[in-house]
Amino acid sequence: MDYQNTLLYLYNSVPMFQQVGSSAYKEGLENTQALDEHFGHPHRNFHSIHVGGTNGKGSCSHTLAAILQEAGYRVGLYTSPHLVDFRERIRVNGQVIPEEYVVRFVEEERDFFEPLHPSFFELTTAMAFRYFSDQQVDVAVIEVGLGGRLDCTNIIQPDLCIITNISFDHTQFLGDTLEKIAGEKAGIIKSGIPVIIGETTPETKPVFTKKAHETGAPILFAEENQGDDYPGLECELKGLYQTKNTRTLLTAIPQLQKAGYKLSEQAVRSGFAHVCELTGLMGRWQKLQDAPTLICDTGHNVGGITYITVQLKQQSYRKLHMVIGMVNDKDIRGVLALLPEDAEYYFTKASVKRALPEQELARLAAEAGLQGDCYPDVPSAVRAAQEKSLPEDFIFVGGSSFIVADLLANRDTLNLH
Repeated sequence: MDYQNTLLYLYNSVPMFQQVGSSAYKEGLENTQALDEHFGHPHRNFHSIHVGGTNGKGSCSHTLAAILQEAGYRVGLYTSPHLVDFRERIRVNGQVIPEEYVVRFVEEERDFFEPLHPSFFELTTAMAFRYFSDQQVDVAVIEVGLGGRLDCTNIIQPDLCIITNISFDHTQFLGDTLEKIAGEKAGIIKSGIPVIIGETTPETKPVFTKKAHETGAPILFAEENQGDDYPGLECELKGLYQTKNTRTLLTAIPQLQKAGYKLSEQAVRSGFAHVCELTGLMGRWQKLQDAPTLICDTGHNVGGITYITVQLKQQSYRKLHMVIGMVNDKDIRGVLALLPEDAEYYFTKASVKRALPEQELARLAAEAGLQGDCYPDVPSAVRAAQEKSLPEDFIFVGGSSFIVADLLANRDTLNLH
């Protein structure tokens, strides 16, 4: 098989949450442990840092990887979902896993894994850990896929755990209260391993404190960190929500230094300043066009959209154009209630099965006082916004990671750079 056929095989033979949603979710770690044993426990061959939470875990993971790279470490980075190419999920020093490795892994191992019927994420995690071991990385930054307690990344014994925050997302698996969701996310807290909590609420803080106490894990709350060890720190990621992520990471760095990591001030500053270039991060308040300004962002739940709407209010423009699409298992009404009413909307859908039809989105949006037209796909919606915009206008594209993915996949045809 070539690379494209290998991907088709993966997407079609193992259920992929990105495409189909809840039917791809597998509870329990039996498959993960079977795969791990089959490959000789590759995650034991490198140090790791585990990053969970609802929002911000991708940005934190990439920034941490950038800092470690600048400090001279060989760094694995495992994140999800991908935006344009599957290989974005698995990187070493910013470079994506080669196509040939993906093809060979599937060809050589399918006789073992097919009878297991693993999920897409279970198989991808096994591939990542095997690749990082083969590549002899010093340390891997591992982003939790969904939840924590039963997530297949949770077999690692990391040097540090980070939980960014808790918001309502994936409530059908993780629970319908912040306490229940925090309980699942707190599942990555392990005996004696320090944990950094980025942001808390009155409902979630006791959950984390109790779990840390039970496991004997030292716990630090970034909100209580008032230190300014890096005055004038320049951050490449410009989203408002990055302020919280920055504080979380600046709380984590001294803990890593205590654990023996050599992280100079220069490495920290350079990692923050050049995270996209060093790690290939995309879709975080990313500017793709000037005059009119076009920004995309992968924020897709109430927690993420709250920050985006505040940031939109801080922009100066003649008119705001909002290209929006969502998937069908999110709190759609909750997100729509936050969006600005004084914008022109372009309702669309991403090219995944979970995408909410644009007419349905427009109907729900009208109930929230948002008006606009429907477009069958992201390129046509963005093109319409570009055609209706004057140079002093502002176009925002988002509502879902998959909307941003479709935008980035069509950058050339839309003349975006």
